[in-house]
Amino acid sequence: MGTTATGAGLRLPEVKRDTPDGYRALAALTRAGLDDHALSELLKLRASQINACMSCTGWHDQLLRKAGETDDRVAALAGWRTSERFTPRERAALALTEALTLVAQGPVPEAVMAEAADHFPGAELARLVMSITAINAWNRVSIATKGPFAPGD
Repeated sequence: MGTTATGAGLRLPEVKRDTPDGYRALAALTRAGLDDHALSELLKLRASQINACMSCTGWHDQLLRKAGETDDRVAALAGWRTSERFTPRERAALALTEALTLVAQGPVPEAVMAEAADHFPGAELARLVMSITAINAWNRVSIATKGPFAPGD
């Protein structure tokens, strides 16, 4: 009970049912993120791309397009550093997203955090960090359990 069978007979956990408190805590962390829905979805898609979380990549691609994002910008996201399609604020958030998602490569560079702080003053910077932290956690849960999860599940 509390797991899902796979083709190989492996039983995967069903996080929402098996750990409802943990699931609700992760959902609460997600709600503590940015109020800017479109930017939040942009960051979630980028982190999901980096983490190779295919279910989250597909989900956030859809949500980003529903939020009004253009095909050109979605297509340019993986190469945002060389694209002129993103604002300085978005670029600062994307740089921090990559630094926190790729934290095994080293600590967040001070210049990246300083740039993010310039564009996300005060508590907004904390909410940005929470958004990035939450999607990275969801990516790991989804990869481990062969997701997907949808907001409100």
